[in-house]
Amino acid sequence: MAKVLMEGNEAMAEAAIRAGCRHFFGYPITPQSEIPEYLAAKLPEVDGVYLQAESEVSAINMVYGAAGSGVRVLTASSSPGISLMSEGISYIAAAELPCVIINIMRGGPGLGNIAPAQADYNQATKGIGHGDFNLIVLAPNSVPEMANTTMLAFDLADKYRTPVMVLADGLLGQMMEPVEFTDRPLEVPEKLWATTGGTGKERRIINSLLIDPDDLENHNIKLQEKFARIKSHETRCENYNTGDAEVLVVAYGSCSRMAKAAVETARKKGIKAGLCRPVTLWPFPEKEVEQAASTARACLVTELNSGQMVPDVRLAVHERVPVEFFGRMGGVVPTPKEILHAIEEIEVKARD
Repeated sequence: MAKVLMEGNEAMAEAAIRAGCRHFFGYPITPQSEIPEYLAAKLPEVDGVYLQAESEVSAINMVYGAAGSGVRVLTASSSPGISLMSEGISYIAAAELPCVIINIMRGGPGLGNIAPAQADYNQATKGIGHGDFNLIVLAPNSVPEMANTTMLAFDLADKYRTPVMVLADGLLGQMMEPVEFTDRPLEVPEKLWATTGGTGKERRIINSLLIDPDDLENHNIKLQEKFARIKSHETRCENYNTGDAEVLVVAYGSCSRMAKAAVETARKKGIKAGLCRPVTLWPFPEKEVEQAASTARACLVTELNSGQMVPDVRLAVHERVPVEFFGRMGGVVPTPKEILHAIEEIEVKARD
């Protein structure tokens, strides 16, 4: 297939179809509404089901039911909508059901605005829903990568029987870039655990209710063992000019693009700057960040929030070097020039 100019939201929707997703349940909210709009037109063409729920609470519970039957299923929303889905996501994780959740983040807290933000980092990686569980969280930084990570998300969801979140923002969702979809064999594992719908086959029950404390503890131990396997095998990270970096910039998503431009300019000015871009926000690529910072005298975290990734970076570098922060909030996007200025200030401070 030739390259096609697509919005990020549309690319994710097309990628979901190509990954074998035939069921979408969701509710429109800016800046992700192009995803349900695209799927409403395209899913019927492939005998799929598009259903606009009456709320995000309803949508995530429809996802629960569809995932329990063994099909590949998707929902998408933006920040306040994901908050409403939190309880259902916890149920899905407890029931070990694979599904994909897309969050195209916007400014908050509260209703906030419809401008791009990354203020849902803590929610996605540490605080979504109740109980001891984690989501796999993927953070693309381009329209082609939004398509690729959506396909990857379905594969990881099935591999580990867990919900996977693709975390992007309104800038990526709305921007347009060329995307090339390559045909690939669709490999969906057999799901012997799925419910049968009264077809006369073996009866299977899926729920997240375990009244006996010992039973629930054993189930939690099983989940934690799975999360440990994910941590061991599924971290992803991209490094740029980190081999000799004295100032290491850590950024993800759309902010990493501005950070890369700032790093390139810093290099031209004689500052040995490098960029480490986490692609998996959970599991966080601790070892990769630590390695990227091995030559650094200081780190700079830059995000479209108040510095939510900073504690993870500090833990990764074991506080061997100072970790500074520069970011913008409320939907304001930092420019490469602003990030460059922060790099220059940190370089002077580290030199002194």
